[in-house]
Amino acid sequence: MSARLRQRKTTMEKHQLGKSGPQVSALGLGCMGMSGMYGPSDRAESIATIHAALDAGINLLDTGDFYGMGHNEMLIGEAIKGLKRDDLLLSVKFGALRDPAGAWLGYDARPAAIRNFAAYSLQRLGVDHIDIYRPARLDPNVPIEDQIGAMADLVKAGYIRHIGLSEVGADTIRRAAAVHPIVDLQIEYSLISRGIEDKILPTCRELGIGITAYGVLSRGLISGHWQKDSARKGDFRAMSPRFQAGNVEKNLELVEAIQEIAETKGASVAQIAIGWVAAQGKEIVPVIGARRRDRLTEALGALSVKLSETDTAAIECAIPKDAAAGGRYPEAQLTHLDSEK
Repeated sequence: MSARLRQRKTTMEKHQLGKSGPQVSALGLGCMGMSGMYGPSDRAESIATIHAALDAGINLLDTGDFYGMGHNEMLIGEAIKGLKRDDLLLSVKFGALRDPAGAWLGYDARPAAIRNFAAYSLQRLGVDHIDIYRPARLDPNVPIEDQIGAMADLVKAGYIRHIGLSEVGADTIRRAAAVHPIVDLQIEYSLISRGIEDKILPTCRELGIGITAYGVLSRGLISGHWQKDSARKGDFRAMSPRFQAGNVEKNLELVEAIQEIAETKGASVAQIAIGWVAAQGKEIVPVIGARRRDRLTEALGALSVKLSETDTAAIECAIPKDAAAGGRYPEAQLTHLDSEK
């Protein structure tokens, strides 16, 4: 398998992730949906999708140790077994706690917990180092300086190569960067989730920190494929405010608004949405959540869609900032997000 992938891999544009990070492909692959977060998934198709992404030149695979309670890391470990390690960048989030039934119990980013989480991730992935390691959320009970310090020790020991952050605000970013270089912030960014533009994105640009943007299709809502009754059993989108009755209809009207623009560019709605995020700057890497090869192929097509300033202006006119109905997370979760403060 590894020889086949090396022979078929094509060239994709790469650029440095932040001022101190590795060379990363123009798109990353987010693997969360392959482990049940969006309802049942097919293991064989998931692995085939990972291989197809690598074949296409994507080198960034993003996961979390709590996706499927370790399932996602083991899936990736199986998919990359035998591949040349230097061709891959593994981005891992840690800290979220879950019980045997899958309920969320909070976050733990104590230094001892960080070392424990890292040890288990290395084992499940079957690798000797993690390329980018990041707390999934800010643990309010542990100073960010202590969290970054613990990860810095793992860097010195060779277990992780780079430190990233996820869903934190500008003040936390500055405090973290004062302890150790931060290569990127992973945060939601899309046509209907543009909150980072006020303070967070300018801070990252000032400090030379990259952005790995998840939710570029707002979990499928602005993909052009979503219908208001698409959520299946076990799909957490069924509880998301933007997918609720009364909101989802208004949000799908926004999708219709950019359909005409997509047609003039000979592109799909999803490709326009991904292309818009990519057009915001080379320091921003859209992380696509494809879990099937056909969706991956469509997303890759976004790289061929060239958006002019006139195009982006038309897109932003069709979907004005703050046009979405409903929050990106339930209110109870938003109140705990450092990035929302």
